[in-house]
Amino acid sequence: MAQIPLPHESSALNDAYGHLSAETVLQLAITELFAQEIALVSSFGAESAVLLHMASRLDPAIPVVFIDTGRLFPETLQYRNKLIDRLGLKDVRSVGPDTDTMEAADPYGALFSMDPDRCCHLRKVEPLAKALLPFSAWITGRKRFQAATREVLPVFEADSTHIKISPLAKWGAGELVAYLRAHDLPRHPLVAQGYPSIGCAPCTSPVAEGEDARAGRWRGQAKTECGIHLTPTHVTKRSA
Repeated sequence: MAQIPLPHESSALNDAYGHLSAETVLQLAITELFAQEIALVSSFGAESAVLLHMASRLDPAIPVVFIDTGRLFPETLQYRNKLIDRLGLKDVRSVGPDTDTMEAADPYGALFSMDPDRCCHLRKVEPLAKALLPFSAWITGRKRFQAATREVLPVFEADSTHIKISPLAKWGAGELVAYLRAHDLPRHPLVAQGYPSIGCAPCTSPVAEGEDARAGRWRGQAKTECGIHLTPTHVTKRSA
């Protein structure tokens, strides 16, 4: 039987399940649609505790992929360890760039300022691609409210190799805060310092009131995405 092209599969999944609650989408994805073939990719960032908590209640042994780029805030690494213990996560896989590759490509640690797309590709995109090889689908924590480039984010979508699922796509900031409070989940310590979106330390700055949640990522550049989340032809970028 011919395999259904991934874009057609994701479209059918959206039609069938895209209207359901985040919890129901997550349960279907983990226990039925992609059982034993799915991973959750988490940055252990500002809002990550919500999705990780939901997943841990369904299956604390779900594979969770964390990309340690080597340039993260120390607070993020501490928060990762805290959530692992708090939620009882049993299979968190920290992956990162190849040491020899980075020594050759970024010997002075300045690639982020000279060629941020390449820096992200080497530190995030390539390690994640390798980590996802055993899986046919992966779960992301993206939401439509985070940036103009995500306003039409579907719950199910396809990249070149996997089905990608964003159970929280329709959630707003208020719903996230309410969930965190209802379940007494700890916040990333940098949130209180004005960081609603947290990536690598050299490329993340605080956000002013009224700005996009992701305005502090690659501030002053056209870039808005690290490259993990691609359109069919290019990395999503901010308009000039």
